Amino acid sequence: MTDEPLHPEADFLGFLAEGRFRLLYSPRTGQYVYYPRVSAPVSGARDLEWVDASGRGTVYATTVMRPKPPQAPYNVALIDLAEGPRMMSRVENIEPEKVAIGMSVKARVTVENGQAMVVFDPVGT
Repeated sequence: MTDEPLHPEADFLGFLAEGRFRLLYSPRTGQYVYYPRVSAPVSGARDLEWVDASGRGTVYATTVMRPKPPQAPYNVALIDLAEGPRMMSRVENIEPEKVAIGMSVKARVTVENGQAMVVFDPVGT
């Protein structure tokens, strides 16, 4: 471990800007970490290193947001990543009402309003 200051959020956003979805991983504990931070929750492990995320996940919970017209409805979903962490995002390329708990999804990086972000697409539907 070095004494360099860590900037996990800036690093994460930089990877997204490159089109890469990465997670922090502790080799000592085997724990994956999302949202980026300098130490792992619960264990406090600080041996974190960046690894590519598989992108695979399962919808844990979902709801449909219905903004005022002319904006279209969209979903907000909690996704359990295959690596273990849970994250909030959206499932796209499907009607918001058809996103279902237990649905398999795959991550992709997209840019919206100039900001790179992780969204998910359904798998096998």
